[in-house]
Amino acid sequence: MRSAIVTPGGDRIRWVELAGEGPTRVYVHGLGATSPAYFAEVAVHPLLAGHRSLLVDLLGHGISDRPTDFDYTLEAHADALAVALTHAGVADAELIAHSMGGSVAIVLGARHPRLVSRLVLVDANLDPITPALGALGSSGIAAYSEQEFLDGGWKRVRDLAGSHWWSTMRLAGREALHRSALHLTRGTTPTMRELLLRMSIPRTCLFPAADGPIRGAEALAAAGVSVLAVPDCGHNIMLDNPNEFARATAAALTG
Repeated sequence: MRSAIVTPGGDRIRWVELAGEGPTRVYVHGLGATSPAYFAEVAVHPLLAGHRSLLVDLLGHGISDRPTDFDYTLEAHADALAVALTHAGVADAELIAHSMGGSVAIVLGARHPRLVSRLVLVDANLDPITPALGALGSSGIAAYSEQEFLDGGWKRVRDLAGSHWWSTMRLAGREALHRSALHLTRGTTPTMRELLLRMSIPRTCLFPAADGPIRGAEALAAAGVSVLAVPDCGHNIMLDNPNEFARATAAALTG
């Protein structure tokens, strides 16, 4: 396990690092997740193995610190990640990022372009989301005020999430989980989609084939973003169908 101090208060981002050659690959998890649990299997898949790979946990999540004085905006997450990657000697990395992590990766590429050479976005959030009490994911968490969430709303979120997601969500700081969800639903200005469309680096969006066409696919393709449907999976593509995920990701990284 490696780490870097990323805030003035001394808070650390931590990651698991796999040795290898070629461009560094950085794997970034989604809301309430952790990169080692979600990406370890695919990072060592024969189609993806052999590169230096950092399986990074964002602040507030997994094995990283959980400061309560951090605002957990997408920009703050991206800037903290930039500090960690710079500490690790990373530049021109290939980012493979899931869900909220995809949003953070887009903001990272926009704010710190020297750090990112390619983006593979795994069913990532590109647009603001409307909070809705009782919904799964960021929408349901953001429907609570922070105090309501801390006072017991997190228990209702836990029960909706189920044991699989809760197994990593329980590692997240509760303030971190709520603030990250809230700012994910609010998005950025310009939006994550708009930032993605403006980039010139190779970009790929992976999405579950069962979800049907991705919103705005034509505009994404027109801007040079590859859009690939992955069969036999849900939102957690890398866990549901690791072989097809590895195939699609390897194609995106070599195309």
